[in-house]
Amino acid sequence: MREQRANAPKTKPAVLTRMRSATGRGAPVVTYSLIGVTIAVFLLQLIPGLAVTERLLYAGVYSLPFNFEPWRMITSMFVHSTGLIFHVLLNMYTLWIFGQLLEGLLGRWRFLALYLIAGLGGSVAVLWLSDPRTGVVGASGAIFGLMGAFLVIQRRLGGDTTQLLVLLGINLVIGFVPGWNIAWQAHLGGLVVGALIGLIFVETRKRNQQGLQVGLLIGLTVVLLILSLRFFVFPLV
Repeated sequence: MREQRANAPKTKPAVLTRMRSATGRGAPVVTYSLIGVTIAVFLLQLIPGLAVTERLLYAGVYSLPFNFEPWRMITSMFVHSTGLIFHVLLNMYTLWIFGQLLEGLLGRWRFLALYLIAGLGGSVAVLWLSDPRTGVVGASGAIFGLMGAFLVIQRRLGGDTTQLLVLLGINLVIGFVPGWNIAWQAHLGGLVVGALIGLIFVETRKRNQQGLQVGLLIGLTVVLLILSLRFFVFPLV
């Protein structure tokens, strides 16, 4: 029996095999991972007593010097309204569509950088443009960042952007509808930052410009981090 076990072919768990296969054939694993993490966090939000939403949402008050919790600018991207399930479903559906397109076009690490930096840009816009007492949740800033980047890349490469412009226009207008409690500030901030990142990617796409590309992304992130210190630079009167 020992000899048979020693000579038997070694097998790997099916899940591990499928994950490696997906990675090898260029599947959008970052997109799937972001969706999986977001859905998992949403399910945790539904458990009474954990207070997941309250611990991860963002509001301007969390950027005050005496109440400084800057990580919320990122964690707020992974929590959604528990009172309206369509909030998380619509965001994840949009992420699934644009994630597959952009992750395949840009590569995994560039796509992840786009998603996170655009989400940060949405939170920075909330800090500067909204009431600091108003909490916000959702991946909308990052989602608008994906659409902004895709719009810029498509236009620079000569693609048709008419339908995307209509979609963006509708979503931006919806953000201003009274009573809907939509953080249009996050939409606008994510859109602008995503468009800037898309411009960086498309203008530095040559192999010998990779260093410049990384430097510009770091520079943009540093600018956003400086802007996130609003109440340190401009204290409340």
